[in-house]
Amino acid sequence: MKLSDDSRMWHKRILTLAVPIILSNISVPLLGAVDTAVMGHLPDPAYIGAVAVGGIIFSFLYWGFGFLRMGTTGFAAQAFGAKDSNELRATLARPILLATILGVAIVVLQVVIRPLAFTFMSASDQVEALAVVYFDIRIWGAPATLITYALLGWLLGIGNARAILLLQVVLNGLNIILNLLFVLGFGMTVDGVALATLISEYAALALGLVIAARALSAWPGNWNLQSLLNRKRQGALLRVNADIFLRTFCLQIAFFSFTSQSGKLGELQLAANAILLQMHTFMGYAVDGFAHAVEVLTGNAIGARSRAAFRSAIKTSTIWAAGFALFFTLLFAFTGKSIIALYTDIEPLRETAALYLPWVVALPLLSVWSYQLDGIFIGATRTGAMRNAMVLSLGIFILASWLLVPNYDNHGLWLALSLFMAGRAVTLGAFYPALVRSISERDQSTPEPASAGSG
Repeated sequence: MKLSDDSRMWHKRILTLAVPIILSNISVPLLGAVDTAVMGHLPDPAYIGAVAVGGIIFSFLYWGFGFLRMGTTGFAAQAFGAKDSNELRATLARPILLATILGVAIVVLQVVIRPLAFTFMSASDQVEALAVVYFDIRIWGAPATLITYALLGWLLGIGNARAILLLQVVLNGLNIILNLLFVLGFGMTVDGVALATLISEYAALALGLVIAARALSAWPGNWNLQSLLNRKRQGALLRVNADIFLRTFCLQIAFFSFTSQSGKLGELQLAANAILLQMHTFMGYAVDGFAHAVEVLTGNAIGARSRAAFRSAIKTSTIWAAGFALFFTLLFAFTGKSIIALYTDIEPLRETAALYLPWVVALPLLSVWSYQLDGIFIGATRTGAMRNAMVLSLGIFILASWLLVPNYDNHGLWLALSLFMAGRAVTLGAFYPALVRSISERDQSTPEPASAGSG
């Protein structure tokens, strides 16, 4: 069927935003894949387990501050659309200031965070000892990581997807190179993986600040202290950030619990689940590119007060997202065992991972709807609904794992995770009709999508 000019416009706009973000996103799990693969070719599966445990601790810690990215995007997009140069600067400065304070606090409080984190992780003494080495090195990158989150959110808000791609490729590409150099070249183990990440985080921060400065050079204006400290705007930022923090906290509790319960099932199950989660994460980062695109476009549509533009952005991006999800389901179904073999040459570990592979085959088609809905609600800054839906979904996961794991072991754990992903879509989808009704229309025409920022 031939597409209308309007449909072609929306498909082009979605791909212009999504493709660079997808490429930047998949560099993140590619890094995790290299970490796991390098450890997987060492003689003891404890190395994989240690990186998995250390990685999930930092994912839990940093993703809890994901609001610095997600909460920044909507406000930056609004300032960009309003062509308000001073507020555009303020939407960058506010989250950077907050990120700096939080990052320094994490470093100072590491003596409290470390024992608390490992209290909730179930792993062997050897795995925990190696994971502590990883933690003690990587914790020093907290300020760089959190400030970079704010920079990424701001760049997405102004539609500068190519800059996001450049920043992420440099961050993760340098990390991979240093990872291979330190582990394969210098004979380091988990300490080499952690050091590579630390160096890359600060390199990315430096590059991100340069990119942001160049982007702002096209927008003459002032760094206005009064605008920066505007009470109403600060209040809105804190409200959105608090909602997203609670939502992300619940999400990380689910994955933290998944890894912790994996450790209770044994080192092989922990290592196998780490590999399979890497595969799922790779898919998630790719499909999430369309969720990021819909964040920008739904925000623009709401700013323009057009339900028609809102629906067009959602429809077009969801078609692409669902297609990508189907692609990954087929990819994992036909090549999953070969992918597992790339991660490790330990035969018992390969066999264990292959046993639970069907869950990863099914997850893309279960997960894609929750990713899209997250993007829609972030773009609309309806973060209260996101918070409430995630709390309900976490309850589903906790109940399901409590009932299923004692009877079905690791299969029960994967079923609980699948129910969690499906529950996220169902619970957040229940809030969607009210979101559509809340959009007050300026007119009935569909405005052309706003163009991306440059530089």
